[in-house]
Amino acid sequence: MPPVPVPDTTEFDVIVIGAGAVGENIADRAMQRGLTVLLVESELVGGECSYWACMPSKVLLRSGIVLRAAQAVEGAEEAITGTLDVAATLARRNSFTHDWNDQSQIDWVIGAGVALVRGHARFTGPKVLDVDGTTYTARHAIAVSVGSDPLLPDIPGLADVSPWTSRHATSAQTAPRSLAIIGGGVVSVEMATAYASFGTTITILSRTPLLNTQEPFVSETVTKSLEAAGVSVLVGANTASAKRTDVGVELTLDDGSTVVADEVLVAVGRVPRTMDLGFEAIGLTPGDWLDVDDTMLVKGFDWLYACGDVNHRVLLTHQGKYQARAAGDVIAARALGTPVDDSPFGTHAATADHEMVPQVTFSDPAVASVGLTAAAAEKAGYDIRVIDYDLGWVAGASVQADGYEGHARMIVDEKRKVILGVTFVGKDVAELLHGATTAVVGQVPIDRLWHAVPAYPTINEIWLRLLETYGRP
Repeated sequence: MPPVPVPDTTEFDVIVIGAGAVGENIADRAMQRGLTVLLVESELVGGECSYWACMPSKVLLRSGIVLRAAQAVEGAEEAITGTLDVAATLARRNSFTHDWNDQSQIDWVIGAGVALVRGHARFTGPKVLDVDGTTYTARHAIAVSVGSDPLLPDIPGLADVSPWTSRHATSAQTAPRSLAIIGGGVVSVEMATAYASFGTTITILSRTPLLNTQEPFVSETVTKSLEAAGVSVLVGANTASAKRTDVGVELTLDDGSTVVADEVLVAVGRVPRTMDLGFEAIGLTPGDWLDVDDTMLVKGFDWLYACGDVNHRVLLTHQGKYQARAAGDVIAARALGTPVDDSPFGTHAATADHEMVPQVTFSDPAVASVGLTAAAAEKAGYDIRVIDYDLGWVAGASVQADGYEGHARMIVDEKRKVILGVTFVGKDVAELLHGATTAVVGQVPIDRLWHAVPAYPTINEIWLRLLETYGRP
C-alpha cells in the first residue's frame, strides 16, 4: 500500500474511522464547513465499494449483460460470432480497482484538505483513539464508518474449506470451473449471473426464494433467467456440512444429498466490523451494530456518530453516503453552534432511510425498486392499491430487445393518493429508478403525475401505463 504523510497534529475537531465512500463523505462535508478532520483507515482508502463490492462487481457483470443484450436484437445478433473473453473482462475489472492500489484515493483525500492516517483505530476513552500506538483526540466528534463483514454461518466444516466471500468473488483472477453459492440474496444472484457468463457451472443453495425481500414476481423472473443461463437454483436447500476433497468442496444438505464444486461462495448476510474497536472503553459491546437517530448520532452519546453498514439501517453504499452528508453537516452545525434541522426531510436528518430506499440488483434482467413492497406497506398499516403492468407491452421496451420480458408494480397509498413503492424487473430498468425515487420521496400526488409526460418511445412510458391502469382521479 502507498505510504501516507503523517499529520502534524494529533488533535482534530472530527475523527472519522473508516475511509470508504461513507467515511470520505462525512470528512468532506465537515471539512467544507470549517472543521479540521482526520480519516483513519486500516485497509485501502476508498473502502469496500471501490475495491471489493459495488464497482468491481458491476464491471464483472457488464460484459455478459452487453453480450446478451446484443444477442437479443436481430441484426446485432448475427454479428456475434465469438464468446465472452473472460480474461479481458477480469483485466477490465482490475483497471477499475487500480489493481487494488489506493494512491488516487489518497491524493483526493489530501487534496480535499483532510488529514489521513493508515492504521487500526481503537477507542481508549471518550473522543480518544489509539491508532497503532499513537493517541488521537477529537474536540467535537468521532464518526464510525467501518462497514461490515460477510457472515460465516455455523456450518460444520465450512471454515475449514476456505470459503469464498464477496471479496474473493469480486477480486478473483480466474474463474473456477464450478461454484456453489450458499445464500439467495443480492450477492448470490449477481455473482451467479457474472460467473455463469464466464462459463462457470453454478449451483445456488438458498433456504428461501431468491431475493425474497422483494416482490414475489422478482424472484420468479430472476430464478427463471438464471436457470435459462444454466444455473441450478435449489430453493429450500439447507447446508448441513462441508469438507474439501480431492475433487473440490463437498457440501452435504440436510436431506442427505451432496453438491460438489471447485469453490463455495458464502453470501448469507453481514456482521458489523466492530469486534476490535475498543468499544469496552466507551461502554459499548464489541461486535454490536450501532443504534443511531436520524442525524446518525449514536443513542446515549453526544459525540459519537455512525454511518453506513455499521448502523444497520440500510446496507447500501448510496444510502450510507446519504447518511454521511447529513452527519457531516450536523456535526459541523453542533460544533459551530449553528441551527440544527433534524425534522423529517430536514438538512440534518436521513429520513429516506425508513421507507424510501432505492436499490438495484444487477441481475439479468435487472431489478430496480424503491420504497415499500405490497407486503411491507400492508404490514406498516397503509391502505394500499397494487397496480401491475407487463413491461413487455411498452413500445420503448420492445425496441430494446426482441421478446422483451419484464414487469412493473406500483404501490399507492389510497388515503393520500401518493406512491409508496415501485418495483421494476427487466432489461435496462435501472435507469427508470430515479424517476420512481423522486415520485416516492417527493410524495407527488397521483393527479400531478399525469402531467409528467414520458417521452415516446422510451421504457419510461411505463409510468403512463401504470397511471392508466390505476385510473385518473
